[in-house]
Amino acid sequence: MNPTPDDRLYLPGHQWLRREDDGMFTLGITEHAQRELGDIVYVQLPEPGQHLEAGDVLAVVESVKVASEILCPFPATVVAVNEEPRERPERLNEAPYEVWLVQLLPDEDAPLPELLDARAYDELLSL
Repeated sequence: MNPTPDDRLYLPGHQWLRREDDGMFTLGITEHAQRELGDIVYVQLPEPGQHLEAGDVLAVVESVKVASEILCPFPATVVAVNEEPRERPERLNEAPYEVWLVQLLPDEDAPLPELLDARAYDELLSL
């Protein structure tokens, strides 16, 4: 098991967010999420330019066991998508903290959800 990187924030739904210098957030799934999903076989991502509200389905990650929806954590516009997980979904199992899914630009003044640092996320996992 890889250590939880402390250079990003975490959502209780097992996604990570990295705040970029330009105000965007890069989003991916955590080590815990990929382990729970099992062998990932398909990733559905939104189109760049798409606007999503908090709670809208942002992506779908399918494994041999289950399909899991990833919800948009705040109102935002999809700025970029990473083609690597579409083309090689197994990379999410191999390197979940290196392979990101999307980059989001939050709406101006959008409220951010409760975000956990690495220590708090690890504590959540130990409950």
